[in-house]
Amino acid sequence: MTAARPVLSTYRLQLRGDGFTLADALDLLDYLDDLGVSHVYLSPLLTAVRGSTHGYDVTDPTAVSAELGGPEALTALSRAARARGMGLLVDIVPNHVGVEQPELNPWWWDVLRYGRDSRFAEFFDIDWDLDADGRIVLPVLGADEDVAALTVDGDALTLGDLRFPVAPGTAGGSGAEVHDRQHYRLVGWRNNVCGYRRFFSITSLAGLRQEDPKVFDASHIEVKRWFDEGLVDGVRIDHPDGLADPVAYLRRLRELTGPHAYIVIEKILAVDEALEPTLPVDGTTGYDVLREVGGLFIDPAGAESLSALSAAAGFDAADVARLEADLKTAAATETLASELSRLRRAVVAAAGHDHPQLPAAIAALLTHIDVYRCDYPGLAAMLSTAIAETVAARPDLAAPLQVLVAGLNAEEPATRLQQLCGAVTAKAVEDCLFYRDTRLISLNEVGGSPQRFGVSAAEFHHSAAQRARRWPTAMSTLTTHDTKRGEDVRARIGVLSQVPGLWTEMVAGWEQMTPSPAPDAGLFLWQNIFGVWPVDGAVDDSLRDRLHAYAEKALREAQVHTSWHEPDADFETAVHEWLDAVFDGPVAAELTALVARLAPHARDDALGQKLLALTVPGVPDVYQGTELWEDSLVDPDNRRPVDYAARRAALAAGEHPKLRVVRAALQLRRARPETFLSGAHTPVSATGAAAEHLVAFRRGAEVLVAVSRWTVALSESGWRDTALPLPDGTWTDRLTGRTHSGPVAAADLFAQLPVALLERTDG
Repeated sequence: MTAARPVLSTYRLQLRGDGFTLADALDLLDYLDDLGVSHVYLSPLLTAVRGSTHGYDVTDPTAVSAELGGPEALTALSRAARARGMGLLVDIVPNHVGVEQPELNPWWWDVLRYGRDSRFAEFFDIDWDLDADGRIVLPVLGADEDVAALTVDGDALTLGDLRFPVAPGTAGGSGAEVHDRQHYRLVGWRNNVCGYRRFFSITSLAGLRQEDPKVFDASHIEVKRWFDEGLVDGVRIDHPDGLADPVAYLRRLRELTGPHAYIVIEKILAVDEALEPTLPVDGTTGYDVLREVGGLFIDPAGAESLSALSAAAGFDAADVARLEADLKTAAATETLASELSRLRRAVVAAAGHDHPQLPAAIAALLTHIDVYRCDYPGLAAMLSTAIAETVAARPDLAAPLQVLVAGLNAEEPATRLQQLCGAVTAKAVEDCLFYRDTRLISLNEVGGSPQRFGVSAAEFHHSAAQRARRWPTAMSTLTTHDTKRGEDVRARIGVLSQVPGLWTEMVAGWEQMTPSPAPDAGLFLWQNIFGVWPVDGAVDDSLRDRLHAYAEKALREAQVHTSWHEPDADFETAVHEWLDAVFDGPVAAELTALVARLAPHARDDALGQKLLALTVPGVPDVYQGTELWEDSLVDPDNRRPVDYAARRAALAAGEHPKLRVVRAALQLRRARPETFLSGAHTPVSATGAAAEHLVAFRRGAEVLVAVSRWTVALSESGWRDTALPLPDGTWTDRLTGRTHSGPVAAADLFAQLPVALLERTDG
């Protein structure tokens, strides 16, 4: 499936009303055009919570945000892009809407005001049976007792910044008395109860029932206009796994957009999971490619030493499977206890009977499902396998699992099990395990599997060839608004796999000079600090603040020494004091020296993975600003404003190595669209003593890509007799202008850069 204007590449822009609007995007078109971008890829632009820095908290899906410029600004951007032969993609959010400020969401406000009589009551996935009186339970208070502090303000109940509607004819009396007459009940958030499906455990994001055609139509009316008027060429679908029926939703969306629209989905695939082949989409947003490309530069020889270092700090990489199961169980029974309880009631209603161990059985079953949801047609056998594994591990749960299976014959419990599965996976793995695993944190990425220490060249080539055959226009990426660390930070941390002994020695010395508050937290943070430490050692206030904020978020997500629900002020203070001691003490000089020593290899790997992401099968996405070196950490750090004046200047100068790679690859894609949209991926094997340090492949018959890897050892031994046998013809490197033919010595091929982008130029 291809858009009317073929999507050859995308450039992701994070819109925000207070910093980067549609008008700002319009001003960038000339720069993006010069860079070689075919499509501008916009973050959500429908009306969201005022001041939203991301747009995923949509409050009115029927209108383009006025803060971003409104529909007129979108039309102007689309027309200007078209005039340059470019197009637009837009991120849309079908799973949920923002309800943190109810008065800003007309659908939610109406439901709270009129309850089941609201014309929008069926738009939301509300648990009307949770409360004995049929009220919507809203976990928004610090404690249940805060109801006494509610005050009546006209037709609303207020408490601080919170504001809720009052049903007609119920306004008399105190705030607490009025509250008792409403269609909703306000409760403390620590109760772990919630009266509606939410986005994972985020109560400010309420789930929509897209399985209802009238909800789909109402929530996609603006999206339909974009396609009817030819304003956009495609959409990115946020978290379709949260929907009741992703397959049906995507089919309906395809009908709305037409057969040529470009559609990619934020589908987080497990490492052994294939995307459902029957989906009417172009592919995923590329986390699978991120893992494969980044993993290629991880040296497997470092696994043993880094595992030992991690174990000494309190994290045993060999015990990850058990830990993941424990975290999933905790997520299901504690964080998502409300969702588990609702699923249990649905199962009991369908099966006709209950079992006291039914919740435990469901939680245990989820630990044996290694994907976000397993009800796609191609995964039909997975649930049976998971049940068998659960019974084998826990024979005492055989009886409650029979109850569950009986209930799964009904649609509601079957759907809720799958929705709970995705939420449990996200909360346990991405939002917790990836902040605990200390072996090599560049592996701890969305869609990643830290247990797999890197990706072999064989796996890389096979996956790429399969993608060329099955999903040639799926998106490929290295950095997104959701990545745990930016691509260049991951590349630098990945170099530690090449020098595990040196890293172990350095950490031991730093821990003696400036001991961290806890060994596991220290090892995790040492890697992050190393990943963003300036080569010149000049740590400014901005970097200090960013690392302090990151450390607090990371440690709370890990839930070992502190957490969001129960923050340990003493431990967090100790971490902040430790960070300051690192910045200002003797460790700083050693960090600077280590970074300077390894920076050339980090840059080599960063260039290598960038070129691969731009040339492997798929449509590459360049996340805003990543055409130059960048040092972002997890959100909100990776959504900081981008200095485009510096990037324009660098593009004009033509000397920055990463920008050269990006521009050359994107412009080659423009020049040879069929090569990259439909050309095969064919491995090209190097010969000689250092052949394993060179990875190369052809795209079609006229493009050949080559990158070097594991360059620490190469800096000592050199390429020696290593060579790359080129196919017949004359090949010109689009990065350097040099020409090659026949077998080319690796030392000659990489004389100027650690990567090569060769185009056959002899006609």
